[in-house]
Amino acid sequence: MAIVLEAKERTDKKRSTLRRIRSQGGIPAILYGKKVENKMIFVSAAELEKVLREGGRTSLLTLKVGGEDYSVLLREMQRDPLRGELLHADFQAVDLSTEVDIDVEVRLVGEAPGVKDGGVLQQNLHELSIRVLPANIPPVIEVDISGLQVGDTVTVGDVQTDGKFEINHEPSEVIATILPPQQEEEIDSGEQQEAGQPDAAEGRETTPEE
Repeated sequence: MAIVLEAKERTDKKRSTLRRIRSQGGIPAILYGKKVENKMIFVSAAELEKVLREGGRTSLLTLKVGGEDYSVLLREMQRDPLRGELLHADFQAVDLSTEVDIDVEVRLVGEAPGVKDGGVLQQNLHELSIRVLPANIPPVIEVDISGLQVGDTVTVGDVQTDGKFEINHEPSEVIATILPPQQEEEIDSGEQQEAGQPDAAEGRETTPEE
């Protein structure tokens, strides 16, 4: 079931109007879509923050505006870089029978044995672009790494979609890998070899040391 968010229309985009909306706890926003006339609106900042906490950025919403209901996705939002407060939002009205392209967060789950053995987990992709019906958008895409050893990788082709969505990436793209532990002993072994070289080996003698 889609999350319901109330919105009200605004008549202009003057700075004074935007300031007044924000001072009263609102967020200026835009509603747009292929079959929807663009509307300048505003929503409650607290309610939108609640939506983001409970449903995530990719939630399908029912936006109520002036007695009309719109199925929408939150496409863009702006925050104050210092205070983190929401400043503006863009809502796209969607057709529930038409697939959309959307970026969904990748969440790694499980504990990789390779990490326990000293390997370093590196995540290459933090989001995946998918094509999906609006009602089937997942809040996150979980990728299991519990079987990864040192040197192993998990790729886009390993993601289970259950037939609900299509991934807009090459199957060979790496999502995460377990890098080998750093071989710190290599520097020491080099120095030991240095001690065994004759004085004439000037090339190595002149190499600056860190």
